[in-house]
Amino acid sequence: MTTLLALLPLLLVLGLLASGRVSALVAGLAGLSATLAASFIIVLQSRGSTVIGPLFLRETAAGAWLSWHVIAIIAAGMFFHRCLQARGDHAAGGTLEANPRRLWSVCFLLAPFGEAVTGFGIGYIIALSGLRRIGIGGLPALLLGLYSQSLVPWGALAIGTTVGATLAGLTPNQLGLGSAILQAPIHAFYLVLYWRFARDAGVTVSLAQKVDDAVWTLLLLGLIVLLNFYSDVEIAGAASTALLLAIRFWRDERPDHARLVAALKANAPYVALTVALCATRLVPPLRDLLKPLWSLKPFDNQPAFAPFYAPGFWLLAIGLVVVWQARAPLGRVLAEAGRGAWRACLVTLLFVVMAEFYVGSGMADSIAEALRAAAGRGAALSVPVFAAVGGFLTGGGAAANAMLMPMVTALARAIAVDPAWIAAVQNSVCTNLTMLSPIRVSMGAAILALATPESVLYRRAWPLALPPLLTGFAAIVILLAQS
Repeated sequence: MTTLLALLPLLLVLGLLASGRVSALVAGLAGLSATLAASFIIVLQSRGSTVIGPLFLRETAAGAWLSWHVIAIIAAGMFFHRCLQARGDHAAGGTLEANPRRLWSVCFLLAPFGEAVTGFGIGYIIALSGLRRIGIGGLPALLLGLYSQSLVPWGALAIGTTVGATLAGLTPNQLGLGSAILQAPIHAFYLVLYWRFARDAGVTVSLAQKVDDAVWTLLLLGLIVLLNFYSDVEIAGAASTALLLAIRFWRDERPDHARLVAALKANAPYVALTVALCATRLVPPLRDLLKPLWSLKPFDNQPAFAPFYAPGFWLLAIGLVVVWQARAPLGRVLAEAGRGAWRACLVTLLFVVMAEFYVGSGMADSIAEALRAAAGRGAALSVPVFAAVGGFLTGGGAAANAMLMPMVTALARAIAVDPAWIAAVQNSVCTNLTMLSPIRVSMGAAILALATPESVLYRRAWPLALPPLLTGFAAIVILLAQS
């Protein structure tokens, strides 16, 4: 009975999202309501009514504090994006030749950089713009644009990974490093599919160019591993892609002084943001000054929030400078940012609070114990499936991790498998599967004004689900064999 009660909220959310008839907001409201009811019944039966009041206050406050770290970046990232829109697209500059090197840069560097900085599908918009600039449109552009989501564990300055790490009892860098290691085989499969999609788009990739693509992909993943290990997880995606973008632009375009100045001017907000984030994380005196400054840490097991060290501060500060230089009305920009961000902020709050109640009431442990009793250690093979479904349906790593991370890490402890690697599988699979989310696909079709049914795209794009799923299953098999 207890296990069924614990499962019902999760099944309700997954069923509502899978139906396609309700939004993530409605599903989150229903899920949190069901979670509260189930947790109160379970706690009442096991611990008595005197515990319910403190439980409600404690878990609600903890969930609100953890979700604030995500909400701060969602709101600031949307504000930054709207500021750039108010500035105008100064980087357009006409059509370019669709050569294989440019195509790889758009799919694996430019678009993932945009997603790493702002998140929530903004990288997809940047990808489609870049693909159209090199003459690729229609269904091929939709397929190739999905590669904007190939580094989503570090999307929106790694907020999904940060939430997942906190719920798993890890540091963000620990979960980021595990996810970066798993990203290597995922990207190997992604490359094979990318070459096929490029050929279908009319861009022939020679054997020499494939070797070049593989080398640059290894360099990208190597930088991400190093930054997860030596710096903060939140800058790993943005800094790695930004550095390689600068090197590729210098090598491939051979810009003269005028073109270089024009490129720096057009991309000045992105350059300033990357420099500010890297400086505050990689320069010890600056990091040691800002990280403890006015830092708040109301919960021992939750991350601290330092306002001048938080990425959102720099998104806001640089965005304000952009608006001032563009002489755009700040009130209008704020209103547009609010309209674009409020839903994602509320969805995040609902799912994170739901996750906290799963942990605090013992519901996650109950589900894990039931899975262990039913399937033994083989229950671990369900983790990639849960993660894939969560990422596909929610379209975001923060929501999917909030919904599922407590359960899968409790399962890892129940079957004596390393929870850190189980958490990495959950994080990697769910975030990579967001690229096929109906939210992303429908957004891309709307941007390109395509009348092609989404079912046609899914018939072409479904193999993109295989790299994270196969990697996740392989990692679980290895873990089971070693423990």
